Amino acid sequence: MSTYNFKGNISGPSNFGDNGRIEINNGTDAAGVLRIAEQLVDRMRGENPTLVSQAQVIQGELVQADQEGRAANRGRIRAALETITIGVGAGSAGLTLVEQLKNALGL
Repeated sequence: MSTYNFKGNISGPSNFGDNGRIEINNGTDAAGVLRIAEQLVDRMRGENPTLVSQAQVIQGELVQADQEGRAANRGRIRAALETITIGVGAGSAGLTLVEQLKNALGL
């Protein structure tokens, strides 16, 4: 069973969480998400070097968003994750890390 963390008051069907934002992170903090992204970069170096740049896009976006104090660009991350998903083999460790990132980011 998953845990969904809603931060803030629920004030109606269209306004959840922090200022109308729903935050579903399954208990993974920002440092945990960054660790998964780092593992993905390392895994792609071994499994599929052509996808290292896509994994680095994810890692770079997470680092930059943290440094700038803003939310990560979910569209950019989603696109990179989809590219990696297409390129890695079913049942691979890389695909497992992609799924972990998707769940942690609520994608």
